[in-house]
Amino acid sequence: MARGNTQAAGKLAIVIMAAGKGTRFKSARAKVLHQIGGKPLLAHVIAAAQQVVPAHHIHVIIGHQAEQVRAAVAHTGVQFVMQPEQRGTGHAIMCAREQVQGYDNLLVLSGDVPLIRPETITRVRDFHFNRKAAMTILTAEPPEPFGYGRVIRATSRSDQVKAIVEQKALSKSQQKTREINSGIYAFAAKPLFANIDRLTTDNAHREFYLTDMAALLVKSRAKVVALKADDPAEVLGANTLAELAALDSELRARKCRQLMAEGVSIYGPETCVIDSDVQVGPDTVIEPFVQLLGRTKIGSECRIRSFSVISDSELGDKVLVRPGCIIDQSRILAGALLGPYSHLRPESEVGEGAHVGNFVETKKARLGRGSKANHLTYLGDADIGEGVNVGAGTITCNYDGKAKHRTTIENGAFIGSDSTLVAPVRIGRDAYVAAGSTITEDVPENALALGRSRQTTKEGWAKARRENKR
Repeated sequence: MARGNTQAAGKLAIVIMAAGKGTRFKSARAKVLHQIGGKPLLAHVIAAAQQVVPAHHIHVIIGHQAEQVRAAVAHTGVQFVMQPEQRGTGHAIMCAREQVQGYDNLLVLSGDVPLIRPETITRVRDFHFNRKAAMTILTAEPPEPFGYGRVIRATSRSDQVKAIVEQKALSKSQQKTREINSGIYAFAAKPLFANIDRLTTDNAHREFYLTDMAALLVKSRAKVVALKADDPAEVLGANTLAELAALDSELRARKCRQLMAEGVSIYGPETCVIDSDVQVGPDTVIEPFVQLLGRTKIGSECRIRSFSVISDSELGDKVLVRPGCIIDQSRILAGALLGPYSHLRPESEVGEGAHVGNFVETKKARLGRGSKANHLTYLGDADIGEGVNVGAGTITCNYDGKAKHRTTIENGAFIGSDSTLVAPVRIGRDAYVAAGSTITEDVPENALALGRSRQTTKEGWAKARRENKR
């Protein structure tokens, strides 16, 4: 969508700053690895950038906890640049100079600004190209600009920038300016690298600041322009964990609005936790206090009832998830019914129209079309065919203390309540297992298996016992 432009994508590199510590988080973890919306801050920025240029034109500058940061986003296919010492944003670009020297333009993003949208990145790119600028600054007017550097334009109606002034250096008249520097820039590579070695560390932190390029370029009569973001929230980062939580809330609210615009009914969206990569089909209903996490994909006309938590799972169309279900790394086919209070552990599969009900736990288990396990059952390492009825209290004993073994139940079998199936074992097609049986051997098809002691009844025993107690 955003990649087609007046210049070839290969002429533009996106550089993402991700080398800093984030010391104000008071956390041992690198700032860009903290998560909102179910994935690291940096992953959100990369995802937006990838909708503007291909991954191999995205260069992520890493430094603090470099290997952890690299591992977290390596699957995206981006390039990495090492900044061994974190000496400021200007120094970061110096470190990337050799790697990006073949590009005509650079667009610089911050790895801790996760709400940036690809549409905004595209606007910055196109504005920069159309104005033939040496430097383009993305600005914003947040409700509270205190603490941010202000962008001073040549005139109130001009897009040309005269200076960027830090908060503490603002004059009395400049303090009325609400337009802030977002730290997101586009540069023409030639004037950038012609001037970058003129940056100095004449500041409190003794670092090279990319912000200072604006003054250097203005002084050399190069064109420096500003473009205001439509939504100030897009350019906000977080300096505390409380601010991080606020970004998470905003991202999840945005996700709910997106899903509702696509035809999903969400009751009490402020109570739901829906990660940014979740997909939901139209006419699905999501009730309050639902969590949809990771890369979960839900089909159309489903209903997810309250207090269910679904992680990295796929649900087909017309699936009903009753209250309180936990579904993790599992696959549910169309028309299945789950819960209430079912627990599907990883690698479970529930077939079309199958039922997994009250307090049933599955793990590496597959239930075929129309099979039912409605009550108080554990099905681990099991292959269950079509049209099977698993009675209440059934247990597949899959672990012998050293290794896991599989249970196979073929089509049409009936497993009576409170049965114990000691794996490895196979129940044949259309076979019956009597209630209360312990099954240790294979059951042929169409057979009845009873694995229990013969009942003994002693008439009058209870009465005699009571009398004896007196």
